[in-house]
Amino acid sequence: MAQATAALLRGRNAPDEGVDWQRVTYLLHLSRILDEMEETRLVPEKKVLYQFSARGHDMAQIMLGLQLTNRHDATCGYYRSRPLLLSLGVDPADALGSAMGRAGGYSDGRDIGVVFNYPNHNGASALPMCGGVGAQYTPTAGWAQALQYYATVLGEHDYRDAIAVVLGGDGSVASNGFWSALTIATTQALPMLFYIEDNGFGISVPSDVQTPGGNIAANLASWQGLTIFEGDGCDPAEAARLTQQAVGFIRERRMPALLRLTVPRLEGHSFQDTQSYKSEALVKAEWARDPLPRLRDYLVPSVMSAQEWEACRLEAAGIAERARVEAEDRVVAVPETVTRHVFFEGDMQAMGGQHCDGYRAPECTDEAAPDGQRINMVTAIRRTLDHELTINKRVVLFGEDIGPKGGVHAVTLGLQDKFGKERVFDTSLSEEGIVGRAVGMALAGLVPVPEIQFRKYAEPAAEQINDCGTIRWRTNNRFAAPVVLRMPGGFFKCGDPWHSQTNEVAFVHQPGWKVAVPSNAEDAVGLLRSALRGNDPVIFFEHRAMLDHPWARRPYPGDNYALPFGKARFTRKGNSITIVTWGAMVPRCEEAAEGISADVIDLRTLMPFDRASVVSSVRRTRRCLIVHEDLGTGGFGAEIAAVVADEAFMDLDAPVSRLTMPDIPSPHNPALLDWAVPSVDRIRQKITALVEY
Repeated sequence: MAQATAALLRGRNAPDEGVDWQRVTYLLHLSRILDEMEETRLVPEKKVLYQFSARGHDMAQIMLGLQLTNRHDATCGYYRSRPLLLSLGVDPADALGSAMGRAGGYSDGRDIGVVFNYPNHNGASALPMCGGVGAQYTPTAGWAQALQYYATVLGEHDYRDAIAVVLGGDGSVASNGFWSALTIATTQALPMLFYIEDNGFGISVPSDVQTPGGNIAANLASWQGLTIFEGDGCDPAEAARLTQQAVGFIRERRMPALLRLTVPRLEGHSFQDTQSYKSEALVKAEWARDPLPRLRDYLVPSVMSAQEWEACRLEAAGIAERARVEAEDRVVAVPETVTRHVFFEGDMQAMGGQHCDGYRAPECTDEAAPDGQRINMVTAIRRTLDHELTINKRVVLFGEDIGPKGGVHAVTLGLQDKFGKERVFDTSLSEEGIVGRAVGMALAGLVPVPEIQFRKYAEPAAEQINDCGTIRWRTNNRFAAPVVLRMPGGFFKCGDPWHSQTNEVAFVHQPGWKVAVPSNAEDAVGLLRSALRGNDPVIFFEHRAMLDHPWARRPYPGDNYALPFGKARFTRKGNSITIVTWGAMVPRCEEAAEGISADVIDLRTLMPFDRASVVSSVRRTRRCLIVHEDLGTGGFGAEIAAVVADEAFMDLDAPVSRLTMPDIPSPHNPALLDWAVPSVDRIRQKITALVEY
């Protein structure tokens, strides 16, 4: 019996002939040599400024990467994921050159070298990684949902066994993003692998402080809709078997799974980390688990000879040295180019958005063709979404309560009935998940239109919003994620600190986002259509007070009506003063300016804003008043005032003035709200004072 058991175990642990062990060996040596080269030479020489060793994590990552064979597979990793990138085919010279911040590579020196990306049209891609722990999870869930959408809704067969893989350490499973993505993947039954590399520490914090009991797989054993795989990431046979089983399960079953592999972190969290928080015994025990010598013992001589093993090492050493020479020969990017690729400039990104897949927008016009009776902004937005959903099957809408309920403001009412649950769907209550999922879907070529119910609720998604906006810039135009993020906000019949915030300036200060703030139904149609057919992420701010405001009603301007961003509208023309405003303050400024010769400028978009129209108007009227609902200190009006002072100071006959809310949250009682928000009377008083100055 004992002999039979031993024979069975030997058979189970025999090297799998389906694994390219020669390739695994070469890539593991290459990863180790690159790490050692950085640690012993490039960091001390200050040629690499951020270094994160992958030693101990490397073998299992390589085995995983070699399983990603569908060209629509995608993975998103974190700062210790270079071995995976090498297994996908990333050029070692790009890897080292990026670590040195040189031209070319992942970002042209714009981002730290461990934040990878790899657009690959001939094989698996690496989605743009983020510097924030846990930020990789929800975009990967979005990619997985896009795979499902392409296969089932668009009927594209080559997506039917593609998968999404996200990598994270044991520390990242405590993050908002992990739990949000887990909920998305399991409730939607997405083909997604959560690959958790558990090295026992989040920098210096032990895993049992991150997770009860220190084992996320054990804690998720009863999580419905999730299949768990776990084992030793340093055991070649076990790591190979588990990665194959997990990937094969997802490809076949189209369901999510979690693979937890225990691995040692053989070096510090980063180069500067001395690991003084680890005992000598623990460090010794970790090195005893080093997968490199274990792989050699496993393969030599049963699969390869000692000479073949050494040949793999020498080949990797030669490739690494040539990569170092090439990387060091690369120049630093021309500093003046660092302002390029914040927005789409005409050069198409390699991956992300519908345009790089051949989309051509229908012909548009900024000349309105009024159709029928005046409609409110709610109806105008709904009609625009309806039309774009009809003509473009890549458009998808989602958010909390936007399905049968039609949104808390009824903007999406009836759209799920017309277009189905795959294209208009409700989400779990997680703004991180809503925006992060949208990022992944946009990277996959869809046109996601997520909704945040109220402006204040965007705060939990702040990291994803920031990361989305910077994708084009930080990848040097390799990737882009054109998301249209709809967001109601501002006061209505009353206010409060949670539903009535505007704070548009926060999004203006997020590089890469365009920001639209329409004041009426016609402008809402034109700006929303431009956003949906454009190639940049857009915040589309829907002011609650204007959604059904009589002043904001306009005839529907036509299905081809689209407005350029950065072009303001003069709602009144005059000579005595320039009034600059947007959103719900436009009708108040118009009313306040009655009987006064005034330019009233509705900016319509804040990023970009029409500075040329503002400056030329001020030079003619010689006075400027800026009115907005947001707080005064740090509000966008301060930027406009600075531009006017900088470019038209010598033309002014009075100080540039602002009228805003005081620096307080929006008050709830209508009497308090009316006092705080700029009123028609207060605007008129301010206009009079400036004209008479």
